[in-house]
Amino acid sequence: MTKLTETQTVILTAGAQRPGNIAMPLPKGLHGAAAKMAVTKMIERGLIEEVDADIRKGDPLWRETGDGNGTTLKVTNAGLTAIGIVPEPMPPANHLLSNVSNLARPVSRPGTKQAKLIALLKAPEGATMEVLIAATGWQAHTLRGAISGALGKKLGLTVTSAKEEGRARVYRISR
Repeated sequence: MTKLTETQTVILTAGAQRPGNIAMPLPKGLHGAAAKMAVTKMIERGLIEEVDADIRKGDPLWRETGDGNGTTLKVTNAGLTAIGIVPEPMPPANHLLSNVSNLARPVSRPGTKQAKLIALLKAPEGATMEVLIAATGWQAHTLRGAISGALGKKLGLTVTSAKEEGRARVYRISR
């Protein structure tokens, strides 16, 4: 079991009781250099993480990022485990269109161009770039960026491409 200081235990316990496991505000009396040192050590150990603050929802700020936005602190699964709380398991990766609010997992909204793109790529025959352009109205470079960024990095989907006999390059979501 992870050995925690009293301050770390207080921060993690308070965060675990808040919606979204937000670790802010920090305990009274912990500010300035002491707060920065405590938070830095906890981030290094993977007990908390810095996440974008939703100012519209009133998330407390840890620090401002200089672009009118800020970050807050969230207790990680490792942080919950360190104080004896069993984290909730993640849903299966193929459950993309659900609303998983507590886990901050990105979702694709039905009826959007991204949803059309996913449906075309999930089809057994896959889709060529020309089909994807016609369906979305996007240019080829925008589609390649969406496939790599939104689908690959944010949603965690694996998109493959292959040159098929008598057909242009075909893109598919691997199952």
